[in-house]
Amino acid sequence: MLRLSKMTDYAVVVLTRLEDAEEGSVMTAPGLAATTGLAEPTVSKVLKILSHAGLVEGRRGASGGYLLTRPLVEMRLTDVITAIDGPIALTACVDNSFGLCDAEARCPVRGRWDPVNEAIRRALSGISIADLARVPAVVPHRQTAAAE
Repeated sequence: MLRLSKMTDYAVVVLTRLEDAEEGSVMTAPGLAATTGLAEPTVSKVLKILSHAGLVEGRRGASGGYLLTRPLVEMRLTDVITAIDGPIALTACVDNSFGLCDAEARCPVRGRWDPVNEAIRRALSGISIADLARVPAVVPHRQTAAAE
């Protein structure tokens, strides 16, 4: 099963909360922890990683905190996944890298995963963090045939 890490999920949650801050204002790690329900050390770790990736900016001082470097509509899901989890790939045989698999010399599908990995990257890059932050449309409850 392809599954993103909890840290990537937490990063998306933190980013969406940062967007809630007023224009130009910052949010602190403790404040974000309180509004997201995540542990403060986890929020701090996520913010540090996102800052190194250039997705958030940290400001020091008494009125310091974090803010987004660009609107969420301009932030791709691939940016966050790559920042937290590293390169996006289904297998260790990513982009013709060598030396990551004991069986690579005898592997009949060596290098054939590259188009699959690229398709996944393309699909994920089409999703912005703003897309994930939107409130889902309410789907009306369908009545069963017996009730009609």
